[in-house]
Amino acid sequence: MAGTPPSDTGSSEPKFHPVPFKEAFYVWLKIGLISFGGPAGQIALMHKILVEEKRWISDHRFLHALNYCMLLPGPEAQQLATYIGWLLHRTMGGLVAGTLFILPGFFVILVLSTLYAVFRELTIVQAIFFGIKAAVLAVVIQAVFRIGKNVLKNSAMIALAAFGFIGIFFFNIAFPIIVVLAGVIGYLGGKYRPDTFVVIQGHGQHGGEEVKRAVVDEMIETGQADHTLPSTAKAVRVTLICLVLWAGPIVGAMMIFGENSVFVDIGTFFSKMAVVTFGGAYAVLAYVAQEAVQSYGWLQPGEMLNGLGLAESTPGPLILVTEFVGYMAAYRNPGSFDAITAGTIGALLTVWVTFVPCFLWIFLGAPYMEAARENTKLSAALSSVTAVVVGVILNLAIWFGIHVLFAKVTVQSIGPLRLFTPELSSVDLGALSLAIFALFAMFKLKWNMIVTLAVCSVLGTAVRLLI
Repeated sequence: MAGTPPSDTGSSEPKFHPVPFKEAFYVWLKIGLISFGGPAGQIALMHKILVEEKRWISDHRFLHALNYCMLLPGPEAQQLATYIGWLLHRTMGGLVAGTLFILPGFFVILVLSTLYAVFRELTIVQAIFFGIKAAVLAVVIQAVFRIGKNVLKNSAMIALAAFGFIGIFFFNIAFPIIVVLAGVIGYLGGKYRPDTFVVIQGHGQHGGEEVKRAVVDEMIETGQADHTLPSTAKAVRVTLICLVLWAGPIVGAMMIFGENSVFVDIGTFFSKMAVVTFGGAYAVLAYVAQEAVQSYGWLQPGEMLNGLGLAESTPGPLILVTEFVGYMAAYRNPGSFDAITAGTIGALLTVWVTFVPCFLWIFLGAPYMEAARENTKLSAALSSVTAVVVGVILNLAIWFGIHVLFAKVTVQSIGPLRLFTPELSSVDLGALSLAIFALFAMFKLKWNMIVTLAVCSVLGTAVRLLI
């Protein structure tokens, strides 16, 4: 088995079996193809394959990498795959692992986005998405409870969650500002009150189980993992290369199409999202949805739920929902291109500027994380950000809910206060019934997300077509 030292025969060969790159390639491809179920399911899948079955990485190193990825903006599961791929096979290993985690979902959502854009006016398509919206609303509500259960363990965390909800829902405070404030509060809390603010525990808090030997441990202990050592020169080189790759397409679009091009808007907007998506996709979706609908006019309010439904039912990170937004933005503002070509370019650009930073965070920061095995202040900052994220996701659930369940919603501003007021007479009883059914199926019957989405799409189709 990989990672098991052979008997000592006096040979000068390494005392472990390194993982062949070809074998790792196919394992990462397998993970990319079956990574359904959101970040929790994807992380559990990687743990089962990489820690329990393959023993490529030990449990304590897996959790250490996960803790770092949870501190980063962007999809933690994709970044975790990149981190482990980097540990095993250096930069190329990280590139392969992180890219294969994205590619299957990217192609599926590209096809589905095209079908949606072309055929969305058909009654049958509208009927299918009618049911999906109700199920996605239940999925988001479940995320509030799931994350809240793990982090809202004292009054300080509850207060931070309330701050996140009130700040973004009632006062429209920008999500990045909320995240930064939460991180600062958590960092200071970890310094002065770690007993209160360190809620998400580090890798040393997993019950004292015996740590199994694994390939990565052997590589590091035998001095064959020099790429894990911090280096200022390497850090500068990685930063420059990634920044050029990140900004290159945006600068190119600006030179070719002009500053007012939809492609420039897509590149700059989703580049900003790439540095503030702390807490996973759900946390930032409300901000993306509101900007895409209200500021740019790329989507209608209910269409963000359509995109989320596509992302929920395909492999890969949930943040690929932004691919749908980028596709529709360019499809509806094609310029000199035909609509489908423009949409495809918009999707590619969105995914590029969303995920290039993910590789930057890993290749730049992972060596330093390997050198710093524990950091209480960072754990406290993570706990605080996650607590605020619970409130932000609650905002997302309510924002989605009122647009799914009510045909008419007015927005009122009273000074800095913002109020969403649904017209009660415009309630959609079919959507309400489906949402209640989806909540019952997920919370009481314990149906998984894919089954709930499938059943609700069938029921929604039947209800809409009958009505």
